[in-house]
Amino acid sequence: MTRCTVLLQILLPTLLLVSAITFTGADAGGIGVNYGTRGTTLPAPTDVARFLARDTIVDRVRLLDADPVLLQAFAGTGLAVDVTVPNGVVPRLVSLAFARRWVRDNVAPYAGATNISRLLVGDEVTTEANRTLLLALVPAMQNLHTALVAASLHGRVKVSTTHSLGVLTTTEQPSSARFRDGYDTAIVRPMLRFLRATGAPFMVNAYPFYGLTNDTISLDFALFRVNDGVMDRGSGLVYGNMLDAQLDAVHSAVRRLGFGDVDIVVSETGWPSAGEDWEVGVGADLAREYNKNAIRHLGSGVGTPLMPNRTFEVSIFSLFDENLKPGPVSERNFGLFRGDMTPVYDVGIFTDPETLEPVSAKVTPAPSSPGAAGGRRQWCVPKPAADEMVLQENIDFACGQEGVDCAAIRPGGVCYEPDTVQGHAAYAMNLYFQSNGHHAYDCDFGQTGVVTTADPSYGGCKFM
Repeated sequence: MTRCTVLLQILLPTLLLVSAITFTGADAGGIGVNYGTRGTTLPAPTDVARFLARDTIVDRVRLLDADPVLLQAFAGTGLAVDVTVPNGVVPRLVSLAFARRWVRDNVAPYAGATNISRLLVGDEVTTEANRTLLLALVPAMQNLHTALVAASLHGRVKVSTTHSLGVLTTTEQPSSARFRDGYDTAIVRPMLRFLRATGAPFMVNAYPFYGLTNDTISLDFALFRVNDGVMDRGSGLVYGNMLDAQLDAVHSAVRRLGFGDVDIVVSETGWPSAGEDWEVGVGADLAREYNKNAIRHLGSGVGTPLMPNRTFEVSIFSLFDENLKPGPVSERNFGLFRGDMTPVYDVGIFTDPETLEPVSAKVTPAPSSPGAAGGRRQWCVPKPAADEMVLQENIDFACGQEGVDCAAIRPGGVCYEPDTVQGHAAYAMNLYFQSNGHHAYDCDFGQTGVVTTADPSYGGCKFM
């Protein structure tokens, strides 16, 4: 995480709730979590893996090292797993022989049962004040890819790395952003050439929370609330939220080097639920608001001002509060869950409403209304990585049923915009779900639907 000043656009909370961020391309959008283990009371990895696979719509997990216990825990879950190569190991990977041994020891034994999807070579190496580490980055990535090819794993496992926004000159004027001097030609250009050749994404850690240190940035702008917006003087585009501005700044810098076709993924974003007295904007309510809105917006298919009509993969930082991390109080309080696996707050990722609150906080529910479970409303939306052809079939099926009126998602209808298959499928699938008694099986749609408690309504489009 870095304290970079940034700006971006908000969109109305959008139709689809989805969970680790990439533009629509080779990879589908989805929701991930960063799973760190620097805490004294964390649950067993097998319990964590089973919980994420069974009780949430999370489809990706990022591990901060190649811990064999964690890799074994996710075997058979189907969750995509991104494995981080620690910064201290990166310089040794300039040796192809070492890279082959590292893959042999840390990837190959688990790749059969565990869905290892990416190797992330270091974390924010491009902003480390370590020239040896920096110069080793791209050769290390290339050697790991070569080692994966030798192990016949390159078709399943991509190689990338994560970047802080500090690698850019600015995020306040997205269209003017570029990589800092010395990075563009020596490091970033050959890296982008490698990512394009191997089909891997450019991955960025984006934190609007840290932009609040700039007095010109409002809390409303960071949290996707209604605000006056910020104009990018170069493009004339108006940004309604900070995250859009950050992503467009990355896109501008990448495109300026001639690699605008490389996908961009949000490898980390999040908000602390507690912090020091001097830290602006901390709190569980604000953390819930930011993370829920970020997930909705990035999964909506609306995109950003410079990258419209795209779905992004996003990973929330982090899965747990970690009490052993150094730094201010906020650094230890980015978690969605406490060490006992009770939620710090709800961002709408649960598949079962009974998991929404800690046991100690549950009370006898009021009489349920239609579409409610345990007193909570429920909606049916597509799963994050559902195939668009299947979603179109879902639309055709749902809208063809008696009593299901899909006029709202036809041209001119109040829910037609954004004109995306995911958005229209969310509306049609939910309408069918509500019209048929809102049972879980009414939201199956060949295992492409999921029940959520987060209202997907947006703007003038209200979901029943």
